[in-house]
Amino acid sequence: MNKMKWLLALLLTQQTVSAQRNHFADVLDVRYEVKDTNRIATSFFSDNGAWHAYALPVPGTATGFTGPLLMDMKGEWLSKAIAQLHLYADGRELPLQQDTTATHYYPGLLQLGFYSGQIAVRMQLVFSSSRETVIQTVIRNNGAQPLQLRLQWEGAALLKRAQFSREGNNVRVGVTGTKHVFRLHWCAQAPWDIQTTADGYTAAREVSIPAGGELEDLQTQGFWPDGHMVVAPEREFDIVLQKNEQRWNGYLQQLFRRMPFTEKDRFRSRLAVKSMITLLTNWRSAAGHLRHDGVFPSASYQGFYGFWSWDSWKQAVGLVNFAPSLAKDNIRSMFDYQTASGMVPDCVYADSTENNFRDTKPPLAAWAVWEIFAATRDTAFLREMYPALDRYHRWWYAERDHDRNGLCEFGSTDGTRIAAAWESGMDNAVRFDKAKMLHNGPGAWSLDQESVDLNVYLSKEKTILAQIAAVIGQPAAGALRKEAAILDRQINQLFFDTASGYYYDRKLTGELVRVKGAEAWVALWAGIAPASRVKKMAQYMLDTTVFNTLVPLPVLDASEKAFDPQRGYWRGPVWIDQFYFGVKGLQQYKQQAAARTLVNKLWQHAAGMRDDQPLRENYHPLTGKGLNAVNFSWTAAHVLLLLSDKF
Repeated sequence: MNKMKWLLALLLTQQTVSAQRNHFADVLDVRYEVKDTNRIATSFFSDNGAWHAYALPVPGTATGFTGPLLMDMKGEWLSKAIAQLHLYADGRELPLQQDTTATHYYPGLLQLGFYSGQIAVRMQLVFSSSRETVIQTVIRNNGAQPLQLRLQWEGAALLKRAQFSREGNNVRVGVTGTKHVFRLHWCAQAPWDIQTTADGYTAAREVSIPAGGELEDLQTQGFWPDGHMVVAPEREFDIVLQKNEQRWNGYLQQLFRRMPFTEKDRFRSRLAVKSMITLLTNWRSAAGHLRHDGVFPSASYQGFYGFWSWDSWKQAVGLVNFAPSLAKDNIRSMFDYQTASGMVPDCVYADSTENNFRDTKPPLAAWAVWEIFAATRDTAFLREMYPALDRYHRWWYAERDHDRNGLCEFGSTDGTRIAAAWESGMDNAVRFDKAKMLHNGPGAWSLDQESVDLNVYLSKEKTILAQIAAVIGQPAAGALRKEAAILDRQINQLFFDTASGYYYDRKLTGELVRVKGAEAWVALWAGIAPASRVKKMAQYMLDTTVFNTLVPLPVLDASEKAFDPQRGYWRGPVWIDQFYFGVKGLQQYKQQAAARTLVNKLWQHAAGMRDDQPLRENYHPLTGKGLNAVNFSWTAAHVLLLLSDKF
């Protein structure tokens, strides 16, 4: 079946939708047993920008979906399984065994199966909105006699601050010290016997199921992190499921329209869907002080419970492949907090008192906006963003050019070196080991070295701002192009060492910081390096003693004494954004074979690319082991960019 026929069938037939979901089943392993409310370094399922999540139980541990995980400024598991099913016949509980063949994590849906004798149970969970999930439980009597059962749901809190209370056919859960409201609601009009304690509840009713018949039980579970509870009208599950399928079909349709392969390429199609799911699981809707939807770097790591500027630019370029509206909001969420002077904060949170204005991040916002425009042709979005992008660009020269020579430095607003290193995005990179801080003016400090990647990004921004200005009829296009040309000459004259054939950071004294790192090859990505320099740089990138490791293109030369991938963070691992800049740069200069070789090694050796393990924050270049945070958004975004290019 060709791509268009497949997509048409996907949109039109329930049977094909189910088959397609089965095709992508278990692209991530989300089976999990909660033992510690604060342990969240795992894979789980969230959707629609919700602030709660679930997982599938390890067989034998629960008779309902694991969770929920409640998210705000951090993540905490409310329960082992907040709604566990128990069935009783003649006062005797029927043992429910998990049916592993009917238990799956599909794109957009969790499914869980159980059986007990002639009874078969199927549970399906979908997110109906950014605040609520709907769980359908179908109990089928495969026997020859009718059944009289007591259907009972039970839930208990692991989170000690949780408080349960009954409200009609609802159980409400609050969390002391927060505004959180979690609610379970049973949709059946029949009366429920609901009992609550301080830390749990039971909800039961008597049911009758004829021989060969089945019973549907429908419940909703909602989480409102800021306490503003707005409940959606009840809908039949088929309607909720249909809307869910239409939305996910839309994602899949857009995704595969932009990919140069079909679903028959099982490796690439599964990896693309895994990347899409990673981004959608990390999607959070506007809540608290977050005014637009955005994407966490990783909901599986407490330290990343916010929206981060560098991450957001990169995530948006991946998101536009299947969710352009979310890609735009991901940009807006950061510019909502742009200062009057033009600075964009490093990260923003649902509690804005935690926002980090000590530093910003490398300027890739204009690139992200242009890539969104390239995919959508939305000139209104360009007009909306251009003034903010221009202010952000000019801010760098006002606050981060210590000697006013037109070359910028990374820095901070509080004078601390650690915040200046954060601003680079490469927090503990070896090139900054001997850097010191210089005072530029009130609230403005710089490192005493000009960074090659920062100035390349600024050059790229000038070129893109000129392109945007030309599209929307702004007069600045010509001046911006001239600025870019001047900056390109400076970069190529002052940051390049002809003896070694490589780009390096530069001290304000003029001395080069001779540490080979990923910062150099962004000059290839931006297309500003003279063609005559590419051959030597490509040799380094293909040298097995320098950058062509098992998983290639670590952020630091593998022969450096300080090379330490396991513990080094930015001192040796492979980061997929920097990997992308490297191979895209080679491709720009028609080094297609070299780029393809490196990409194939990534696919072959990096954990999570060919199995159901999660995508990681970075990778060990000598072993392929995934390192640091799991389910990392910018890794997913750049995997999509790599898949969409014909390497």
